[in-house]
Amino acid sequence: MNIKSQKDFFSGLMFMGVGVAFAWGATTYNVGEGARMGPGYFPLMLGILMAILGAGITFKALVVETEGGDKIGKWAWKPLVYIILANLVFGVLLGGLPSIKLPAMGMIVAIYALTFISSMAEPGWKVKNTFILATVLAVGSYVAFVILLKLQFPVWPAFITG
Repeated sequence: MNIKSQKDFFSGLMFMGVGVAFAWGATTYNVGEGARMGPGYFPLMLGILMAILGAGITFKALVVETEGGDKIGKWAWKPLVYIILANLVFGVLLGGLPSIKLPAMGMIVAIYALTFISSMAEPGWKVKNTFILATVLAVGSYVAFVILLKLQFPVWPAFITG
């Protein structure tokens, strides 16, 4: 069978691989059942759904003709590096890094850093737009996680809150 869209074919394979990995990893936890879900239920269902979605995308890539074969282009290294770096910095700022004596900076600082670093991946990014987006995300996250869900984690840096 001939691959008619390289992008869809490899995207489908990636979805299937990640889905199978999630589903397989979830089996080490108590899965439970629909009425009484265990900690492995959601990752198992998510993994199965991703694998099914990947199979559908892969099938489409083999059946539906696309113009020019929808070839895979060059890797976009700059966005890849910025997005991965933004997530790493978010995790370090949210929880701190005791090995280098970096205290937890809290959710608000971590969200601003995440937004600014990841926005730098976009060509022609604007500081004003990024600041507005970061503010909306920080306020929304505070309302959702701290006020509504009442999750307990640092919101502000320890040197501010004491």
